[in-house]
Parts: sequence; C-alpha cells; structure tokens
Amino acid sequence: MPDSVHISIVIPVYNEEAVIEELFSRVIPAIERIHQDFELICVDDGSQDKSLEKLIAYHQQDNRLKVISLSRNFGHQPAVFAGMSMAKGRYIGVMDGDLQDPPEVFEQFYSKLQEGLDVVYGIRKKRKEGIGKKLAYWLYYRLLDKMADTKIPLDSGDFCMVSRRVLDRMLNMPEQSLYLRGIRAWVGYGQTGVEYERAGRFAGEPKYNFKQLFQLAYNGIFSFSNLPIKLMRRLGYLTIIGSILYGLKILIFYFLYQTAPQGFVTLALALIFFSGVQLISIGVLGEYVYRTYNESRKRPLFIIKEKHL
Repeated sequence: MPDSVHISIVIPVYNEEAVIEELFSRVIPAIERIHQDFELICVDDGSQDKSLEKLIAYHQQDNRLKVISLSRNFGHQPAVFAGMSMAKGRYIGVMDGDLQDPPEVFEQFYSKLQEGLDVVYGIRKKRKEGIGKKLAYWLYYRLLDKMADTKIPLDSGDFCMVSRRVLDRMLNMPEQSLYLRGIRAWVGYGQTGVEYERAGRFAGEPKYNFKQLFQLAYNGIFSFSNLPIKLMRRLGYLTIIGSILYGLKILIFYFLYQTAPQGFVTLALALIFFSGVQLISIGVLGEYVYRTYNESRKRPLFIIKEKHL
C-alpha cells in the first residue's frame, strides 16, 4: 500500500471537546510504546461543539494525527467505517473517543497479533455504568449468542486491533445496517479476546441514547440471524394447533353435553390474539424487506466534507 504505516488507530469523535486533550495525551504514548510508525485517524461525526477545531489544531502540530470531517452526524458505526476505509496501517486498531476504552490495552492486542492471530478484541470484564444498563447489555449479548448464526464473542465491542487482510475483507462489506463487531466475527481468521475493565467517561455525556443503542442491538439480531422469521413460523404452528384443539373441545362439548361455549368475550379475545400475531409477523417480514430495499439503494454510508491528512 502506498505511504503505508505500521499501525493505524481509528477514533470516532462526536462532541468530545472536553476529552480531546486527555485523549491524545494517553493515546500517543500508548502507541509509541508499540511502534514509532503510526497514524491516528480521528473521524469527526458532525460534531456541534469545538471538537473539529481542536482536532485540526492537533493535526497542525503533529501530522501523524489525521482528521476526517463528515458532512453530518451519520452515527458511530459509519464513522468507524469511514476511518477504517482511510487507514493505511499494517495493523488497525479501533477505540472510542470518550476514553472508556483504555488505549494502553493496544499493547496487549498487538502482542497477540504478533503470535500469528488476525483479530484481537476487548472483552468488557467490568463496566462502570448503571445497574440497569449493565443488565441490559448482559442480557442482550447472551440473547444474541443464542440467536445469531455467526458466533459473536460475548461482552465484546468495537474496541479491537486487526490485521490488514481482515480489514480489507471488512471493507468489502459496506452494509447499510452496520454491525461491525458482527462483521469482524463473520470474517473469521484467528481471533481471540483480551479482558479489560471498561472505565467511565472521562468527561461529557454518553452519545449513544437508548434509541441508538436499541437500533445497534436490532442490527445485530436482524443482520446475523433469521430466528425472528423462524419464531413467527413456529408461533403460526402453535396458533394453528391451539385452534384445532379448541375446535375439538367445542365438538366434544357439543356431542357429549349438547352445549358449546358461548360468549362475545371469547370470540373477541381470539380475534385480537390472532390479529396481533399477524401484525407481528408482517412487521418482522417488513423489517427484512426494508433492509433488502435499503441495501439495493446503494447510498453511501458516509459523506466526507473535508480531510486533513
């Protein structure tokens, strides 16, 4: 690759002006301990504060810091993908810009890669977050593990380091509903995890709200599993069996006792139940149809407004 470097670190940034100084004061020494030939690719995902100004100022002081500014806020996953597409490293790391992922762990990642592996990802041993959020994450990863056709490591995020050949294959799959940790697992090759303690944010507020977290989880389930459709089919079988059994009960009551169940409430509840099953089934099918339509439009995952390389 022309003008290649040894290590590239991709860092998505969105409204992180309070973190940037501390971010570089920790990331640069951490990577320098691994190798002197590196680049940091910071992707400004349409920040509304002074994040971009600060990033450009650091770039002017140190040209190892590259800055990519997107035309608007495209979201965390497209921003990471944008940075990955610009990376020139033989090894490529990904971390969030809020310092919840400690950059010092990259040294362990790199050491594992030197043993012949192609992917090393972080496993969150502890999370400094609320009990509700921690429980939701714990349940989601275990649910996804049972549902997904691809084995996606438990409690792992986008914090990782991969080889160039793995990155090249990931870049060949620019899916609209990105779930990068799933794509990374799907690619295969030698992979392992390294446990670390996920810190709280250094400053500022979380950028992933509940809706965005739910959408990311949704992408993981619908992009790597056909279980929702299977469940609808099985639910359909169960409702048919239930209807047959209920019909047999009515016939038995009629022939043995000359009576049959009466009542508007029973009929109304049955209609409501079956209508709900049909709507859920249509919704699940609609989700897959929409995703197919979304892929067919071939819209770019991101638009770069400016580069400072």
